[in-house]
Amino acid sequence: MLHRPGTLYVVATPIGNLEDVTYRAIRVLGGVDLIAAEDTRHVAKLLARYEVATPRTSLHAHNEAQKTERLLARLEGGESIALVSDAGTPLVSDPGARLVRAARERGLRVEALPGPSAVLAALVSSGLAGGSFTFGGFPPFRSHARTRWFAVLAREPRPFVFFEAPHRIDASLRDLHAAAGDRTIAVCRELTKLHEESLVGPVSDVRARLAKPRGEFTVVVEAAPDAAPHRAGADGGRGGTDGDRGASDGDRGASDGDRGASDGAPAGTPAAPTQAPDTAALSDEVGRLLAQGVSRTAAVRAVAARFGVPRRDVYRAGLQAARPRSTDAPGGGD
Repeated sequence: MLHRPGTLYVVATPIGNLEDVTYRAIRVLGGVDLIAAEDTRHVAKLLARYEVATPRTSLHAHNEAQKTERLLARLEGGESIALVSDAGTPLVSDPGARLVRAARERGLRVEALPGPSAVLAALVSSGLAGGSFTFGGFPPFRSHARTRWFAVLAREPRPFVFFEAPHRIDASLRDLHAAAGDRTIAVCRELTKLHEESLVGPVSDVRARLAKPRGEFTVVVEAAPDAAPHRAGADGGRGGTDGDRGASDGDRGASDGDRGASDGAPAGTPAAPTQAPDTAALSDEVGRLLAQGVSRTAAVRAVAARFGVPRRDVYRAGLQAARPRSTDAPGGGD
């Protein structure tokens, strides 16, 4: 008798509050043959709460390559497997993409069970949401790569969201300030948990209020100032479609962000302009950052990374931006 292959379920789990799990998720977790979890000890709390006794196996960044083939064999043998991460929707800056991709290539059935997402929770509570958004995952670890990453994202015509660890949040906010100016942001931590906190305001203000960073952070950054129509969802009926694309682009951004940590490439971001701006444009951009309180060094670095031009050229333009402009020239003043 021919057997039917099993199904791989991608199951969203709570990001904090255990009551945020869906009825369907609990039913599936209790009915599959195996649960592949990023950390079996972490998911054990959820399973104990809802009396789910399904066997578990670990599937994380360090063993996914080795375990994928074995899990595929079990699926092809007729067993069903639930894939879960430590929190939220799997594959969004979490392991599991290799397994899902391989299952699709083998023609196996993959079903996603939607549920909690730190990205969406932070976005909708920030007051910065519009018709679409961009998700970037984690910024690169290395300082230079991170500076370039923020310099490109600072041009986004949509709000953008990224994750950050507590020991790097201050450095990331510093680089964000240098690249995007004192833009409004929302920094959210411990979402849905007892000590949930959301700080909203200019980057400099929020950074000063983060006395003892703890927990994982989700940061929402308002869209570039010259892209207000996009932020308000002015593209009408296309807003929902763009939002869906933004979410899927975010998944690619997360994996690109990991590569950015090693090779310095910006993650999930548009390509740099093909033609460098003239000196006047560079001067205006540096001047804008200087007016926002950004240091000259940081402004030069951010503008050079943004437009892909040598720092010395931006520095010369910065000197022009720093010079006081005459108000009695023709056409000057108001």
